[in-house]
Order: sequence, then structure tokens, then C-alpha cells
Amino acid sequence: MSSAPVYTSTTRPLDALAAGIVVVLCLSWGFNQVATKLAIHDIPPLMQAAIRSFVAAFLIAAWCRLRGIPLFDRDGTLWFGLAAGALFAIEFILIYQGLLYTTATRAVLFIYLAPFFVVVGARIVLPADRFGAAQWLGLGMSFAGMLIAFGVPTPALDPRQHIGDGMMVGGALFWAATTLTIKASPLTRASAEKVMLYQLVVSGPIMAVAAFAAGERMTDMPSALAVGSMVYQTVWVVSVTFVIWFALIARYSATRLSAFTFLTPLFGVAAGHLVLNEPLTVAFGAAVLLVAAGLMLVNRSP
Repeated sequence: MSSAPVYTSTTRPLDALAAGIVVVLCLSWGFNQVATKLAIHDIPPLMQAAIRSFVAAFLIAAWCRLRGIPLFDRDGTLWFGLAAGALFAIEFILIYQGLLYTTATRAVLFIYLAPFFVVVGARIVLPADRFGAAQWLGLGMSFAGMLIAFGVPTPALDPRQHIGDGMMVGGALFWAATTLTIKASPLTRASAEKVMLYQLVVSGPIMAVAAFAAGERMTDMPSALAVGSMVYQTVWVVSVTFVIWFALIARYSATRLSAFTFLTPLFGVAAGHLVLNEPLTVAFGAAVLLVAAGLMLVNRSP
């Protein structure tokens, strides 16, 4: 976590260090998908999200106090921070509820429309961060790699799948909106810790209400495995990797960073193989190569 606010906002491509950091973040988020599955039988998904937000907010606030990072300065970020927090909460509510109606494969493909939404939105709010033809080709190649890895979804057999698919597209839109709100507002000049706290403080209560409205309950004491999963999600993923992510958004091109998130579901598949013994296919290897080639094109300088 950084100890000083970020005051620069650029659209430059990722250098080698930043690209390496993003790969580690996506690897962490891929394992987070498995961690959520490991805990879901003891702690329902929206309840997991609410607990993560509340506990991570406390941890990040404690870190800021320890390092003397200002949180209450009048820096023009309040309303943008509240908006980012609301967008962050709605994104996760749509994703978790959408999974009740659609399949995991369809969910992944619809969620990862988000990088396309970021690129399209950037043409409006970040005119200096537009993609050229090579970057669009790279984005398309990376998404094609996703299709190879997860397969083209079959037509919906259950009408409710269309509801779930729509929720996933909505989640992708709100994910992109969160990224663009942070990049195109005074939040890009605030510390990454403060940006993350806005989202956690706003989203925690919203997700708690959503969990209650959805009828989620914990009937038994969570297992040690579930608790360990929540510790990983809360301490490492939310309190550390998300903060680093928002610091990168302030420094680098938001469109190119978003494209790198195509690695996350691939790492999720690899993590499922390592932790849950889920099978890997030859097509998965081809998908990894295609995504990697696409990302190289995306990060080329115009």
C-alpha cells in the first residue's frame, strides 16, 4: 500500500513492472474465485461480500492511521467516492444474484465484456485513452481466447437464464463505470487507500441489506476452511490487491489495464485444477496463448 496520494493521471501503456504486477493481481483474483466457492456452503455469497467490505474497511483505515495517510481532507472526492462505492456494490449484487439464474460459463463470458465497455466509455470521458486498430484487434483476440477456454454458450434453455445473463452484462457495465469514474474524476488524485475505503464503506451496508433481502443466512459455525477462505479474500484480495489496482488505474491507461483482466478467469481455471482437481484441456492452453498475444497488441504504443 502506498503512503502518499497519487497526483498524476496518465494514459501511458504498462511498463514491464506494471504488467508484472497486474499479472500477480489477476492470479490472486483467479484464486479468489476458488476461495469463494470453498466458503459458499458455509457463508452465502452476498454475506461473504458484506463481511469482506466491513472487515477490509477496518484494516485499511487502521493502515492509513498507522502511516498517517489523510482520509478526511476536503479534496473534492466525496461525491465521486460515494458514486464509485454505489457502483461497486451494485456490480457485485448483480453478479452474485445472476449466478442463481445462469451458468458459470455464460457468467464469465458476459462479465468479461467489461473491458469493451471501458474502451467504449473512454472515448467519451478519457479521449486521450482511445484504442487504435491494433489495440481493438488485441482486445478481440483476448476475448476470442476466452471463448476457446470456456466455449461458446449454447442458447438459453431456461427463460431465467436470460435474466441471469442480463444481470451479468449489468455487472460488467457497473464494473466499467466504476473504473471510468475513478479514472476521470478527482479520485485519481487521491490515495488508493482512500479510493478503496469509499467503495468499502458504501458497499458494505448495501450488500448487507441485499443479503438480508435475498434471505441469506448462516445456520452453522463456518468451518476452518471457510474462515481461511474469507481471510484470504479479505486481507489479501480486498485490502491489498484492490488497493494496488486502484493505484495502477491512477498511473496507467485504464483501457489497457482492463484488458489484462482477461487473465483472471484463466487463472481461475488453473486454480480450480490445482485446488479442486478440475480438468484442463488442450483448448485451454491455446486460449492462454491467444489471450497473451492479444494483450501484447493491446499494450503497444499508438
